[in-house]
Amino acid sequence: MPGNHSRYIILDRDGVINADSDDFIKSPDEWQPLKGSLEAIARLNQAGFIVGVATNQSGIGRGLLDLPTLNAMHQKMHQMLTKLGGHVDMIAFCPHLPDDGCSCRKPRPGLYQALAERWNIRLEGIPVIGDSLRDLEAARAVEASPMLVRTGKGRRTEAQLEDSQDIPVFDDLALAVDHLLRSID
Repeated sequence: MPGNHSRYIILDRDGVINADSDDFIKSPDEWQPLKGSLEAIARLNQAGFIVGVATNQSGIGRGLLDLPTLNAMHQKMHQMLTKLGGHVDMIAFCPHLPDDGCSCRKPRPGLYQALAERWNIRLEGIPVIGDSLRDLEAARAVEASPMLVRTGKGRRTEAQLEDSQDIPVFDDLALAVDHLLRSID
């Protein structure tokens, strides 16, 4: 299978890479990276990781932002990453509302499957870093390896986890990436 020489990782966006808001992130100005998150992505790139982002963006379906605005947010992220020597290889997003019944909105695994299809890989064992239960559930559905960060909704999510779930928990993306990079050395 092509691409097996590379390492892959999937990140949630809001609450993992950038600050989250219960009122949604609706503009490039509101899109603010969390401390150390962009540097962590650049370290992943330097270690040979292909980085994908999978993000629910129901703000589009709710009429709170449009596609050009979402693209402008992602352009801001790309520009900030470029300055640090980093990049995101692909962003998959779901614009649908929770009740739309789509296959892409997490906790359904459609966004992860779209990344896997694009990359022509299997998702078993691929690290997936998120801050919400739905990120972790979608990762489990495709046999990926979920990891939780305490940023964003992560502290609330951690309180919901059962001990038997055996999901590693880190204070933020930078510490999760430190752990990952140490484990592959």
